[in-house]
Order: sequence, then structure tokens, then C-alpha cells
Amino acid sequence: MSHLRKVSRQPTRGVGRVRFFPLLLWLLCIGGGGSISARAALQFDVFMGYDGVVPEASWFPVICEVKNDGPSFTALFELSPGVYNQSQNRTMVVELPTGTLKRFVVPAFSTTRYNSLWNARLLDERGKVRAEQNNLRPRKQVGRESPLIGSLARTVGGVPVIQPILPRQTDLQPASARLQPALFPDNPLVLEGLDALYLNSEKAVELRVNQVSALLTWLHAGGHLIVGVEQIADVNSSPWLRNVFPCELNATRTVPRHSEIQDWLRAAGGAAMATNKLLSTPVPPARGRSNRTPSSTVVPFSEMAEDTDFEKADFPVAVGTLRDGRVLVGTTETPLIVTANRGRGRITALLFSPEREPFRSWKNSPSFWARLTDVPMAWYNSADFNQSAGWSMDGVFGAMIDSKQVRKLPVAGLLLLLVVYLLVIGPLDQRWLKRINRQMLTWLTFPVYVVLFSVLIYFIGYKLRAGETEWNELHLVDILQKGERAELRGRAYGSIYSPVNARYQLVGEQRFAALRGEFQGAWAGGQESGRGTVEQKGDGFRADIFVPVWTSQLYMSDWWQSGALPLKARVIRTGNQFKVTVENLLDHKVTEARLVLEGRVHVLNELPARETQEFRLKSGEGMALSEFVQQNANQFQSAAQHRRQAFGESIHLSNVPLSAMAASFVTQLSGRNNYPNNYPNNQNTFVVSPGFDLTSLVERGDAVLLAWDAGHLFTGAMNRFTPRRSSHDTLLRLAVEIMNEK
Repeated sequence: MSHLRKVSRQPTRGVGRVRFFPLLLWLLCIGGGGSISARAALQFDVFMGYDGVVPEASWFPVICEVKNDGPSFTALFELSPGVYNQSQNRTMVVELPTGTLKRFVVPAFSTTRYNSLWNARLLDERGKVRAEQNNLRPRKQVGRESPLIGSLARTVGGVPVIQPILPRQTDLQPASARLQPALFPDNPLVLEGLDALYLNSEKAVELRVNQVSALLTWLHAGGHLIVGVEQIADVNSSPWLRNVFPCELNATRTVPRHSEIQDWLRAAGGAAMATNKLLSTPVPPARGRSNRTPSSTVVPFSEMAEDTDFEKADFPVAVGTLRDGRVLVGTTETPLIVTANRGRGRITALLFSPEREPFRSWKNSPSFWARLTDVPMAWYNSADFNQSAGWSMDGVFGAMIDSKQVRKLPVAGLLLLLVVYLLVIGPLDQRWLKRINRQMLTWLTFPVYVVLFSVLIYFIGYKLRAGETEWNELHLVDILQKGERAELRGRAYGSIYSPVNARYQLVGEQRFAALRGEFQGAWAGGQESGRGTVEQKGDGFRADIFVPVWTSQLYMSDWWQSGALPLKARVIRTGNQFKVTVENLLDHKVTEARLVLEGRVHVLNELPARETQEFRLKSGEGMALSEFVQQNANQFQSAAQHRRQAFGESIHLSNVPLSAMAASFVTQLSGRNNYPNNYPNNQNTFVVSPGFDLTSLVERGDAVLLAWDAGHLFTGAMNRFTPRRSSHDTLLRLAVEIMNEK
């Protein structure tokens, strides 16, 4: 009986196992499926730069797209530098309700033209990583000298293709990036990395209001907008595009002969400076040529093969009435390309569609886009290119506003201290112990020497560097008149000295603002100095930075803000004289003022508050701009170099107003006109961000008013702490079109 009971129990346990395993498998499937479903409920995509293209020394967009089909949560987006990159960590808080698709832009600064990596994470309220993308690498990185054109094309094949240049450096090759209207940034700061933007008129209606605002702000600040006319109705039905267009269109005409385009292209000559890119520096010449032909005679496309099929094809062209533009290609009766200045930038209207035949199949279209985007023509004549690294302009401004409490130990003093230390622990210690016959005491005397010299070094460091908390802030503000109001484009440099290890709060409350550390420039290895976390609050920021004891650090904020006009100016040419009218709309005087006119610097001195002054200036008077820059910027290279050295002499630029004015034309230091055989001085080449240098405005014929406003800022100061010492100054920069007397 017991045997039967024993046998009968075995099947019962077997049946239990058979029933248990399907249950376990079902639970695993439910759990695994839930995990897969949770992962699938959150889609996280990150797009770097302009279609994966990132330019050197400028802000670029990091566009994030998050689709949340799961439970609602508040996410923290975190962008951190990768292994080859040094930059600030950037964060942004984003609310993600269930069933939403959100796109947002985080501005990031490119410190190098090579091998930058970024890591992006999405965390929830508990700090748990919900999604991440590590080691994000741009598709292409371009140097500051190379033009970059964005494209809002109607078709994929309509994206401009630029003729490759002869130099083989990949970072010098001009780049073209296709942009999507849905992902087009609405922050003008991150558009400044673009030299030009091609817009098919059909795509204009797809841009949202805030995107259009950012585009127009970029245009008036120095951008080059190239519009291809697909249909006349596209232009006339878009109010913003119609307002900036240089002509009024009313009909379409078929042109049987259009040789003017190829003639214009064959006439391309000179190492074209990118007039739309205000940071552009002169192109270094080919190495090994002592008697180089002047660049103005270089005509790389003069022997370009003629495309007979293109010439024979009918060419549909939009026609109308010129408003304020000038004909670049074509005739007055039938213009093909019209251009006009818009603020500091320009608009070029292609009165045809480059995405349709016959232009689409034109064999020379890459050369056409090369000239239209101002690729230096010298790059199509020689592959021998002496690329210069460049110093950072940040270091120059650091030398202007850095605390004078910080002093460095001279190299001679350091060497003397080292020699004394070696003598004490070596022969002096040995001779003294031998004299008292206590050589074994070296085990005690050596630690004593180390402690004594450590105390001495601390005492020397305390005397050299100890002081009080100090914050010095200097703004460069470009005034872009908009009716009776102004768009203010600011560059704020802030230097903080800390007597202790401490964290400090910085904020940017302007309409658009972004913060970065001191850009060190290529000569110093690129990258940023300083460490902190920058939280993007809408389009502004709040930063938490750490400053080590007895050190001074520089931070820089780029910002845009609407405001009242601080200054007005008019320049009227009457023969060989100029009538200059300057109105100071501020409630305080401006202590220093200079007017750059026809390549010469005129002293206007003080501008009283709420007053209008008139000046009569003669052509040819004043100091040459190149001489003014050389005179007031002769220590720039040394200042930037010494900021990278831990020991030695500290260089402070004492005349800050004139130094800041000279810095606004820093490309004059490396200009071809200052050196024999057109060779620029590579040691004096400085890396600046787009729109910083104003040389191209003078070259195109504008006057530039520089006014020093001591002790005042146009927006709130960045610091959210109370320093013992502080200073706040502003340099106003106003470009003025020169008018002829009627």
C-alpha cells in the first residue's frame, strides 16, 4: 500500500512542475514585455549641429526630439563633453506629458575643429537614466576660415554642392548642410555658425513665427540669406519674405540666352573674404612663394569649360521692379541675381529656381555656389596652404578685466627658491650633520625642511595671490536699429577672483543668452577653461561655477535683447567732407568715442547726455585703422600667451577702452596689407566668434561708431553674489550707412 502511495505521489509532483513552468514563462513574458514596452514608450533622438556639421569657435544647436508614450514625468536633459572635449555641462528641465512629442534646442559651443565627442542623457525626477546617447560625434567639423551654408531646399537634390578646394585638409573644405523646417532653430545665437543660408521660397511658409524671427535676427546681424524663387506666389504670400526681398515680383519670363551667369563666374577673382562672416581672417598664402602674384589677379574659374546644354536651354526667370537692390548678374531689364544689404548682413535673390532645369543639371553649379558663398578663390589655385592656429580673443579680454590682486611668481624667483631648496636638503644638510657627527639625523631633518619650505611656499602664495572676492564685467554691445527701438547683440566678459574654494551663481536673463568658459584658442590646445554646470532656463541660463582658491577665471556670455536705442548716428558725404551727427540718448555721458570712416579712425571724445552733436570730418584725416589697431593691440599676443602660463609676468592691458576698440578690428593684426608679399603674421592671428570683428563692415563702405560707456551695463549683471570689488563697463558699437548729400 505504501508502495502504491509512493508511486501515486510521483505523477502529482510531475503535474505540478508542468503547471508551474508555463506560469513562470507567462510571468517572464509579462515582465519582459513590460520592460520592452517601457523602453519603446520613450523615443530620444539628438541631432548635433547643422545636419551633423559643426563649425569651430561658434555656438551650434543641439536639437533634441523626445516622444513619450509612457507615463508623464519631468525630465532633466544633460549634455556633457566626451573624452576629447572640454566644456561646461549643460542641462535643461523638460516636462514630458503622456503622448507628447517635444523638440527643444540647447546651445553648445565648439572649441575645436577636430574630434569633439558629446554625451546626452535623459533623467527622471529620481535621477534615473531613462535614455542616453553616448559618444555623439559630428558628421563633419569645419575650421573658422571655411564657409558653411545651410539649406532649406525643396528637394534633397536641391541642396547646394560646393566645389571642393585644392588644400586637402578636411576641416577646410566648405560644407553644405541640409536643414529641416521642423528642426530649424528658433534661437539666433545658434544660427551664427552659418555663413549663408539657402532658402527655397516654397519652404518659407513652413517656418513658424519664432523661427522667422531668429532667421531675420541672424540676417541683420551679418548673415547671408540666399533665396531661390520657386514661384512668385511663394514670395508675395509670405509677408516677412516680401518685406526683406530686394525687388517686387509680378511676372515670369523665359530667357533664351543667359550667358551672364557663366560670365560672372569666370570673372571671379581675388581671395574673397567672406563678407557675411565677420570673423573671417585673411587667407594665409601658399608656402614657399616669396614673390606671390597679388590675390586680386587670381581668376580660378576663368578657363572654366562652357556647358553648351545649359546655354541653349530656356531659363524661367521671375521679373519685377527693383526696390533697393542692385543687379549682381543679368541686365537692368532682366536681372537674374539681385543683392541688397540688410543691416549688417545681405540678401541675395536668385530670380530662378536652382532646383529646376536647366540650372539643376548645370555642370558648373558647384563653382557657382563656391563664389556665391565667398569661398576664398586662392584655395582653387594652390593646394599649398599654411594653416595658422590662432590665439583666443578671450585671453585678451581676460587681460583687460582680470583682477590685479592676482600676481604670478617670477620665473627667476621660482628658480632661486628651487636652488635654495636643493642646497639646503643636499650639501648644507650633509655638511652640518657631518660636522656634529649625527648623519643619521637626516631622517628627521629632511621632513623638517619639507615642512618649512611648504610653509614658505604657502606664505609666498598668500602674499602674491590672497585678496578679496572680485567681479569685473565688460560688455561689447552691437546696436541694430529697428525703427525707434534696437536689437542689442551683446558679448559679456566676466572675470571672477576667489580667495577661497567656492561656488558662485551666474545668470543670463536676456531674451536669448548662453554661457561658456574661456575659450583657449588653438595655440593653447583649444577647449574651455573653468568648470561648472549651465542650466538653460528657457532661452536664458543659470550657472553654478566652481573657482579654486586664489585663482581668477573668465566666463563669457553671448546674448540678444530688445531695448531702447542708446545712440543714433548719421553720416552724410559732401564732396571730400563728411557731416557726422551723433545723438546720445542715454541719461549719462559717454566718455570715449571714435568713428571709423573710410578706413581711418577719427576722435570724437566725449558725448554729453541727452545731446546731439555735429562733427565735420575731412576725407583722409584721422589715423589709419591698421595703425590704430597696431598701436593699441601690440600686447594682445603676449597677453593671450601669458594667461596660459602659471609662472612669469602677468600682463594687464591698462587702457581698456582703446584696447576693446582695437579688438573690434583684430583681423587688422594679421591682415595682408601690413606685411610684405601679402604674407600675414600667423603669430598674430586671433580666433574670434562670428560677428565679433567689424572689419568687413568698413570694407563694404559703412562707418562704425565706437562709444565707451564707463560704469554702466544695458542688461543686468551676470553675477548673483556680492563681491567686495567690482566694475561694470560697456563698449557700444554702431554701424552706420554712409549717405550721399542730395
